[in-house]
Amino acid sequence: MKFDIVTIFPGIFDSYFSESIIKRAKNGNFIDIKIHNLRDFTHDNHKTIDDTPYGGGAGMVMKIEPIYDCLKYVESNLKIQKSKTRIILFSAKGKRYTQEDAKRLSHYENLILLCGRYEGVDERVAENLIDEEVSIGDFVLTGGEIPAMVIVDSITRLIPGVLGNVQSIEIESHSSEGYLEYPQYTKPDKFMDWKVPEVLLSGDHEKIAQWRKDNSKK
Repeated sequence: MKFDIVTIFPGIFDSYFSESIIKRAKNGNFIDIKIHNLRDFTHDNHKTIDDTPYGGGAGMVMKIEPIYDCLKYVESNLKIQKSKTRIILFSAKGKRYTQEDAKRLSHYENLILLCGRYEGVDERVAENLIDEEVSIGDFVLTGGEIPAMVIVDSITRLIPGVLGNVQSIEIESHSSEGYLEYPQYTKPDKFMDWKVPEVLLSGDHEKIAQWRKDNSKK
C-alpha cells in the first residue's frame, strides 16, 4: 500500500510515522509513505497556497492551482492503474469515516490524501479532482494532517502481516457486527480492592468466551 500525503506542513508527520506499528510496516515494506509539500507546486516568490474568498468573509481559502499541479505530479509518477488509486480530501462536510471505510480503502493500492487548512479548499477541487471527502468526526480541526494519520494508521493495521497476530484484527472493536471489544485485564488479579472477574481466572474457555460475548457492547 502506498500513501501520498499532500500538505503545507510536512514536518508534522515525522514523529508519528517513525514510531511503533507504522515504523515497522514501513521497514517491512508493507507500506510506502510519501509526503508532498504543496508549496513546492506554487509559481510565485511567496509560495502562495491560499487567497481571500470570493463574496467576502473571514479566513483564507486554499487555491486550486497548486493542488491541481501537485495531484497531477503525484498521478504521473504512479506505477499502478488509476482504478487502484483513491484521492481523498479531508473536509468537515465529508462522510464520517468508519472501520468499514478502512476495510474498503485497504483494498486499493494507492491512497492520495489531501490535507485542507484555513477556511477550507476551493470547492472546484472537491467537484473535479478528488474521489471522496472524508471527516473523522463532528468537530473542527486546524487541518487535515491528523485525519491523514488516522487513515494511514487504521488501514495499515489491516494489511496482512503488519500486526503479526491476525486475532488482533478479528476480535477488536468495530470488527464484528458493530460490537465494541470486551473489557481486558492483566496482572495483578487484585489491586487494592479492585479484582479481575473470577471467570477470567477459571481456565474454563467456554465460560470465558460467553463472558466476553456478554460484555461486548453493540
